[in-house]
Amino acid sequence: MEVVALVSGGKDSCFAMMRCLDYGHKIVALANLIPEDDAVDELDSYMYQTVGHQIVVSYAKCMGLPLFRRRIRGSSREQGLKYNVTTGDEVEDMFALLSEVKRQIPSITAVSSGAIASDYQRLRVESVCSRLGLVSLAYLWKQDQTLLLDEMIRRGIVAIIVKVAAMGLKPSAHLGKELAELKCHLLQLNESYGINVCGEGGEYETLTLDCPLFRNARIVLDDFEVILHSPDSIAPVGILHPLKFHLEHKPNSFGTVGDSATAQENSSYLYEVDGAISHSDVEKKQETLSPVTTVDACTNIDLCISKTGKKLFSIGCWIQDPCGTSEGLKTDLVAVLSRIENQLKEEGLGWMNVLYVHLFISSMKEFGLANEVYVSFITEQKCPLGVPSRSTVELPLVQVGLGHAYVEVLVTKEQVKRVLHVQSISCWAPSCIGPYSQATLHGEILYMAGQLGLDPPTMKLCPGGPTAELEFALRNSEAVANAFGCSIFSSAIHFLVYCSAHLTSSEKEQVEHTLRSSYITSLDCSNTGSYPTILYVFASDLPKGAYVEIKPILYVPSPTNDDGVPTREQEAGGSLPASSEAFSAWSAQYSDLDDSCCQVHTIGGKICSAVVSVTNDIALKICSTTEQLYHSEEHLKALARFCAFQLAKILIDNGFSWDNLTMLRFYYSVEHPVTADVMSRVFSEAFAELEEGGVGSCTPDGVPIFNIVPVSASGCFTSLSDIISCELLASKV
Repeated sequence: MEVVALVSGGKDSCFAMMRCLDYGHKIVALANLIPEDDAVDELDSYMYQTVGHQIVVSYAKCMGLPLFRRRIRGSSREQGLKYNVTTGDEVEDMFALLSEVKRQIPSITAVSSGAIASDYQRLRVESVCSRLGLVSLAYLWKQDQTLLLDEMIRRGIVAIIVKVAAMGLKPSAHLGKELAELKCHLLQLNESYGINVCGEGGEYETLTLDCPLFRNARIVLDDFEVILHSPDSIAPVGILHPLKFHLEHKPNSFGTVGDSATAQENSSYLYEVDGAISHSDVEKKQETLSPVTTVDACTNIDLCISKTGKKLFSIGCWIQDPCGTSEGLKTDLVAVLSRIENQLKEEGLGWMNVLYVHLFISSMKEFGLANEVYVSFITEQKCPLGVPSRSTVELPLVQVGLGHAYVEVLVTKEQVKRVLHVQSISCWAPSCIGPYSQATLHGEILYMAGQLGLDPPTMKLCPGGPTAELEFALRNSEAVANAFGCSIFSSAIHFLVYCSAHLTSSEKEQVEHTLRSSYITSLDCSNTGSYPTILYVFASDLPKGAYVEIKPILYVPSPTNDDGVPTREQEAGGSLPASSEAFSAWSAQYSDLDDSCCQVHTIGGKICSAVVSVTNDIALKICSTTEQLYHSEEHLKALARFCAFQLAKILIDNGFSWDNLTMLRFYYSVEHPVTADVMSRVFSEAFAELEEGGVGSCTPDGVPIFNIVPVSASGCFTSLSDIISCELLASKV
């Protein structure tokens, strides 16, 4: 991509540009914001006026690139972490600056910034990029600062300290020193006082005098003065004020360079960006974005709905189309999302209440079209607390009469959640450019978006096949988990592993072996008490043609209630009655079947995850037949009855009720020629029988509490496919 780099004069923005080149991008312009003249009395503004004012202009000459500069007219009016467009805010000056850059150089598609740890800075750059249709590149984001500092020095960043404001840094001793000279001292201060070695906490600021990007010249500082701003005895604040500098020609460079007198406002490299702020065509288009078709156009589609739980619940919506008369993905997805939107409205809710979206489509080749429809319903404007996380896979929907689109959403009635939505491309974890986030924390459960084996800085699938992709997906998941103070190795509740149906038998075994060796053997269950439940699901296709996608659900204990003891609110959910004669009869019927078909993981009596696998061996015992005709409706009824019993037993044994149910899916293989409506019917009858037997209300709202999901295969092992796999999550948090 062709990139405009936001530069301030410091080491971070320069090294961010170097990282852009590492990943194949091309820096074609620089952009710089400086305060108005009347702001010169403020310390940071003074730094910009003296250090950044002339020397950043010299960067353009050193690199042979145009520099676009704008004086900041606004102030920091929007104080929230997430930025909302605010007239008069300084972010709007950045918008005006980058708008002009894009107008003059239309080939620019990305913006580079040197953000390392500041969400405040990153979110504002991302907001402007989103409005202008640009990609944010933040290759220093979340990088280990010790390693980052070492790499900057090793790769030739020559930067001096121009501001100090931390314990252990003295204006008289450290201002003007090169970063390389102070490296050991900074590391010692980190050990002693915990300072950020890259100065991310404002401990110090730098001025870059030379780096590999400066192909024409380097900056030589001839004279300066030290200004003591705050003579504090513990952490004095001081700045270095350059008085004179010149540009020193580099061998084999192109063009001419001169001294500081030539690097003024009249430089041919400098473009001043003045004038009022106006909305771009991209932004106007986004503001007027609306659903791609009307709900009325979908009234002839036979839609079905499911719903679990009370306060935290799932809503599923699919199309009943056994005759295959669907008009296609666009029409079906509009109908499904419209139906879910109406269901939310009926309950006084909206998309802001949605925590997670499972998007199942009939063809990954139409992913772009599906995304176009999706973003017309779910937008950042509709989700002020953050957009939901999402997983998208291709399933054989049409084959079983479910149309081209199937959506399940996880909903909370409370407007309380923490969302991680990093849109910048970085080395940290894959970016989420669009209205879906990396992870969403609600209560004490972290719902993570589906993670592919992507190389974060390039956003391309890693080479090496399925096992390499799994390793990268685990690494990416761990990076996201760490942002919430947890780990996939010690906090996992449930682990769903999507695999491509195109994997060979050998590749399936390799994936399972890699998950066991790289993940399961490294699990630390001291926080959660037992191993997480694990389920493999084979999908027709995955995004980007990936082999593997993982979707962890993690436990993040509340700091005010981390002892594992449920609160009064959590205990209020109650449990299912277990004394009915009918249930006792079911227990006797299945007494010869051991619990080897069940994985159960509970945390402190407040979270329960379960996977029930109906294998061929289990089915033979249930159906009392040697014939493998499990696709007959009679046999399916018996299997559905067993599944319903096992799930009820799991809830009873662990003190949960149907009201605590947040997710219930039944996966079945399309190898068996059974339509989805048949599967739905047999499970509905099984739960109705269970309810008649006195084991709680399974259909409190008159709709199914489960979702039927057709897949290529599923099971607890990659080599052994279940006839039916049950996936349950219940929560009192």
